[in-house]
Amino acid sequence: MDAASPQLLPAREASALFGRIAGNIEKVMRGSRDGVRKLLAAFASGGHVLIEDFPGTGKTTLAKSLAASIGTRFTRVQFTPDLLPSDILGVSVFNQKEQTFEFRAGPVFTSILLADEINRASPRTQSALLEVMAEGQVSVEGRTHAMDALFFVVATQNPVEFRGTYPLPEAQMDRFAMCIALGYVEAEVEAEVLAAQDLGHPLAALRAVAAREEVLALKERVRHVRLANELRRYVVDLVRRTRSAPQVQLGCGPRASIALANAAKALALFDGEEYVRPEHLHELAVPVLAHRMVLDPQAKFAGATGAALVADILREVPVPA
Repeated sequence: MDAASPQLLPAREASALFGRIAGNIEKVMRGSRDGVRKLLAAFASGGHVLIEDFPGTGKTTLAKSLAASIGTRFTRVQFTPDLLPSDILGVSVFNQKEQTFEFRAGPVFTSILLADEINRASPRTQSALLEVMAEGQVSVEGRTHAMDALFFVVATQNPVEFRGTYPLPEAQMDRFAMCIALGYVEAEVEAEVLAAQDLGHPLAALRAVAAREEVLALKERVRHVRLANELRRYVVDLVRRTRSAPQVQLGCGPRASIALANAAKALALFDGEEYVRPEHLHELAVPVLAHRMVLDPQAKFAGATGAALVADILREVPVPA
């Protein structure tokens, strides 16, 4: 493929670039290799990520580290109940001197947007991100504004705090390619984190290791990773099984199939391969599918989880030979 398409980034170079960015992020995010790997897979495949984890596990730092590693613009929005859609998208302001209205872009006009504690904003404000996450554009007052080619949303929420929050609706959850958790690191790693911050936060010293053109070439290269027809049908079978599972009220839609296939391509390229293997799909099935499933109330009461159901589906659906 590389010989026939010299304009594409060779798979070996793409894998090295992935590794360079991941290694740079891990200078700050110690002990979070799995989370970094999945975040980069979503970013390179054009998806967005929801990080659902406890306070202090590095959710904000992870997003900042990615932006610093690729030298791109980063914006953080703290979601609160009084936040308005215009606070995110922007608003037109009357210019007294010119006697015209001027559009002042909101924080969404960036490369990497951190929507911190997204479930604390009202559904009206949450919905302001629907169009931009799905289509890469914003429609404000009859005009459409295109987003940056590297636009990437990292949203966070606390899985145990429900007071003053508004659970994300199914349509919003479906916009996230993945839902991941970082978790607590091992005691030895936590001690290393403490030592690394004796003289300041390591994030302040982080420098870009990839140029914008390289990142764009990487995202384009992901699109050309091969996905065999048998594995494409396997993706469809996995997603369709979520719709017929007995404990599920609402299964995953076609957007989930697309997200799983695209993220698996990125993960394959991360590993230096030009084709997707079943192992790549297995690694990503839970973070891509579980958060999209709406479980039956009785099943939830009995302790069932989307992650466990996806794991069952992976065991039940035969892998193509």
